[in-house]
Amino acid sequence: MNHIHSQNPWIKVLFAGSLAIVRNGKPFTDGEYAKTFMLDVANELFDDLPNKDKIIKRIQDMPLSARTVHDRTVMMATQVEETQVKDINAAPFFSLALDESTDVSHLSQFSVIARYAAGDTLREESLAVLPIKGSTRGEDLFKSFMEFAREKNLPMDKLLSVCTDGAPCMVGKNKGFVALLREHESRPILSFHCILHQEALCAQMCDGQLGEVMSLVVRVINFIVARALNDRQFKTLLDEVGNNYHGLLLHSNVRWLSRGKVLSRFAACLNEIRTFLEMKGIEHPELAETEWLLKFYYLVDMTEHLNQLNVKMQGIGNTVLSLQHAVFAFENKLELFIMDLETGRLLHFEKVRQFKDACTASEPTKNFDLKQLAGFTSSLLQSFKARFGEFREHTRLFKFITHPNECSLNADDLSYIPAVSVRDFEAEVADLKASDMWVNKFKSLNEDLERIARQKAELASKHMWTEMKKLQPEDQLIIQTWNALPVTYDTLKRVSIAVLTMFGSTYSCEQSFSHLKNIKSNLRSRLTDESLNACMKLNLTKYQPDYKAISKSMQHQKSH
Repeated sequence: MNHIHSQNPWIKVLFAGSLAIVRNGKPFTDGEYAKTFMLDVANELFDDLPNKDKIIKRIQDMPLSARTVHDRTVMMATQVEETQVKDINAAPFFSLALDESTDVSHLSQFSVIARYAAGDTLREESLAVLPIKGSTRGEDLFKSFMEFAREKNLPMDKLLSVCTDGAPCMVGKNKGFVALLREHESRPILSFHCILHQEALCAQMCDGQLGEVMSLVVRVINFIVARALNDRQFKTLLDEVGNNYHGLLLHSNVRWLSRGKVLSRFAACLNEIRTFLEMKGIEHPELAETEWLLKFYYLVDMTEHLNQLNVKMQGIGNTVLSLQHAVFAFENKLELFIMDLETGRLLHFEKVRQFKDACTASEPTKNFDLKQLAGFTSSLLQSFKARFGEFREHTRLFKFITHPNECSLNADDLSYIPAVSVRDFEAEVADLKASDMWVNKFKSLNEDLERIARQKAELASKHMWTEMKKLQPEDQLIIQTWNALPVTYDTLKRVSIAVLTMFGSTYSCEQSFSHLKNIKSNLRSRLTDESLNACMKLNLTKYQPDYKAISKSMQHQKSH
């Protein structure tokens, strides 16, 4: 036992060092580099201290081998996982966001993110990244998830909803993951098609004439950027004419904001692009045609509006209500945009207006077919109206979390929420409506939500994203209000927490894949499943590993 106690001073240091290495996306072997770095710095930094030799000796004695860092990482990840499962079991409900992607070694990885209430906090936690060795059909994903759920003792009777990217393997009618899950649980489980994926599908707008415009833009960009000599020469041209940009952007279909950014950069460099193509003897007469340019500048303006919507819906902790509001508000804007184009005001189409004014100045009699642009916008509006069905269907349920005294929910609305009595719900709503004190509580909540919305808008207009993250999360404000209610409103509280746990997007999954790409890179392509899962969990979790609890566990094991 003396040996164990002599190791105690190192335990916290080793865990803290290992956690820092993993959270910075560094390989386990960087423990030795960190030690060398500390020794080199300490040798100079503590040169004037009388106990310098003692400090150097401490650093030298610190075990930070790759094996040590790996083992500590797995221990911390295991402890975090145990805490996650414990909190999920204590929560009234939990929901899942699921997505699948392929890593650098062509292995399919299935990301499982859970959302649940823990006290006054709503947590979004990565439960696992499950490796799928063979095919990725709905049955394969379901089998892998259920094996994990059984192994970790997840309370599947508390599972409320699932959010996916809408792929056939997820939402297939008979053999999709959701269908198999509902069959296994023998009860209705809410399924949401990620609102960001649906918005991105609407935003493509690239059929027919607008598709031809985008296609030409991509061809021209590829001609310039994909050839090294052309790229160098074009960048030199931009520098010579004093353009603020230093090159064009390549288009990527899988990146949500790519289209808008590519078009915006192309518009800013259009004169230089024309000059460069002329120098190369490449003819694209469309780049000077009024009709083509009108549609091009329309695409620039509209994709900018769509990108603003997409950014507003990104991030962790968004409630289904706030995501739904963002989409519905944009549909109202599209109706405004149609009127704006039909009347020729162009207040919301800055690039189109500038192009029109420039053409009119040189050719006053020039006609512009703005009705066609209004038609494009009308088609986009119809595309939005045809989607987001599950979000429209449950509007009353979503609104309940902030306006419980105004929403009248029926048995169908409550049928998806396990262990909620319609009788108790109706009686508690009647009590709530009669109590000015609790009605005023929710009026105060909405005033606070309005204040946060104003602060967000102000900070966003100044691009102060770091400051925005410091604002109190809306979901936390809502759950604190509900938790303040007495036990006599327990059923209403359960319903509100159920809605707050629902995922409206798979943003958390996409974020996990970004971490996956950084952790399992070309240089670390042979990382084992256990090591990858541990690194991913420690990178994504909001829990802080409890070094003391882990060290006690280690001591208990060693004493035997």
